[in-house]
Amino acid sequence: MTHTHVLDQTPAQLPPDQARRARVVLAAIVVPLLLATLVGLVWMWPTGETPVGSQPLVAEGMSIETATVVEVTGTPGAEVRAELLTGQGEGQVIPVQVPPEILENGTDEGDRIRLLFTPAALGSGVPYVFWDFERSAPIGWLAALYAVVVLLVARWRGLAAMAGLGASLAVVVLFVLPALMTGAPPLAVALVGGSAMMFFSVYLAHGVSIRTTTALLGTFIGLAVTTGLALWGTRAANLTGTTSETSLMLFGTYPGLRLQDLLLCGIVIAGLGALNDVTITQASAVWELHAADGTMGRRRLWAGGMRIGRDHIASTVYTLAFAYVGTALPVLLMAASYDRAFLDTLMAGELAEEVVRTLVSSVGLVLAIPATTAIAAALVRVSTARAEPAARA
Repeated sequence: MTHTHVLDQTPAQLPPDQARRARVVLAAIVVPLLLATLVGLVWMWPTGETPVGSQPLVAEGMSIETATVVEVTGTPGAEVRAELLTGQGEGQVIPVQVPPEILENGTDEGDRIRLLFTPAALGSGVPYVFWDFERSAPIGWLAALYAVVVLLVARWRGLAAMAGLGASLAVVVLFVLPALMTGAPPLAVALVGGSAMMFFSVYLAHGVSIRTTTALLGTFIGLAVTTGLALWGTRAANLTGTTSETSLMLFGTYPGLRLQDLLLCGIVIAGLGALNDVTITQASAVWELHAADGTMGRRRLWAGGMRIGRDHIASTVYTLAFAYVGTALPVLLMAASYDRAFLDTLMAGELAEEVVRTLVSSVGLVLAIPATTAIAAALVRVSTARAEPAARA
């Protein structure tokens, strides 16, 4: 008598009770994760007044006005002349002080700029000082282009993905930032906030299904690995989170906030996007392999998915590193200018933080691929078995 191993059964051979048990087990894992996320949100949700918006942007009496550059003079103390678009002097052309590094890197006639108006300086003749550029229009056009391209290519799925992105950003603005400001544990905030962001992103963008739940489980596995390694890495490498001026300002504003914990929180959240990308890809790869050949057993599905996954691993090895090099190029240039060994340069605080961030996130990404592939290979047959009765009906 020939015995067929359960791992190599096809969907048609999968017993209905086994498929039912698999779905129950899946729900028994996902539902507690969702409940834990909801409990965490309720427990740490900031109540009453929060420090958000509590710090004045400018001193009393000062104001931020908008103007258009009409002439670049280069005269010290009044490097440009600009026409006021807001404020009591609207329509007037006034001299404006602009820092030399700003003047040399992109200040042209027609630019819209924001000015700091100091009434007490009216007697000196230069009460308007450059504050920043007005960027609402160009960034608004880019956002509109982004939305149009996503909708044209991905259609309703693209709209759902943007809705998931909006919901995730709402979690950051309404929960993560206020919770950190009010003294909630940064690691707990990162885990709960990241979990909520993943539920929104995955289910809104891809719908509620066994396939998307597979990707979600893979994401949680990668998140757990990333969190554990980040927790160990920041402590073992003595990363303090104090290497930037912004961090030091935060420490002065919120004395109870541990910058090392804030760094850990940032590492966990930063890896979520790429982590979700690889898990969704792996789940989809296994489902497509199964659709192409429904006779493939669990072992063959896992092996085929991992062949795709290894290519994904090869790309993720350098994706995060390239992303850091691009965003931190000024820091790298400054660090490279010092006369010290290459290894010593990498071990400097401002670079070591990013090295640890990149390595930790990469390990989480790489390990999430085989985990997601294994879950997908086990659950794709359950998904198919569930769909077959409906198709026959």
